[in-house]
Amino acid sequence: MKKIEIHTTLEAYDDMSELDANVHSLMQQSITARHNAYAPYSNFTVGCAILLENGEVITGNNQENAAYPSGLCAERVAIYSAGAKFPGVAIKMMALTASPVDDSLTIPVPPCGACRQAIAEYENRQQDPIPIYFMGASGTVVKSDSLKDLLPLIFDKSYL
Repeated sequence: MKKIEIHTTLEAYDDMSELDANVHSLMQQSITARHNAYAPYSNFTVGCAILLENGEVITGNNQENAAYPSGLCAERVAIYSAGAKFPGVAIKMMALTASPVDDSLTIPVPPCGACRQAIAEYENRQQDPIPIYFMGASGTVVKSDSLKDLLPLIFDKSYL
């Protein structure tokens, strides 16, 4: 037997004021999207903003449903919308924010497992990493240079 070690390095910014102007703007758009989320059951809102290579910004927010599995996360709303509206256009970066509706969460919230898998598909398809910035309602912002930093053992088409 041998052990396999996996190492990940992420960047952490104390708050949004440390972000460059483009990232700050994208994060602000994700905050706006979060405030428009439909989360009457969990009261946990998530917003996502995606910058495309063509300069377009696509936003998404979580959309809940009384039949819980029928809802959809903000990241997948945004990434699937980007793929539908601008097929073949690469994603340059993503920003997301999540918090209960009272904006009390100050720790960074990364994408859930299902969203990581969806982002992995797009990252593999474009054969270029997608930087992901994530935060709570305020406070520390974390940057992942690639989805592979958050999900190092991804399932992709090479297994099919």
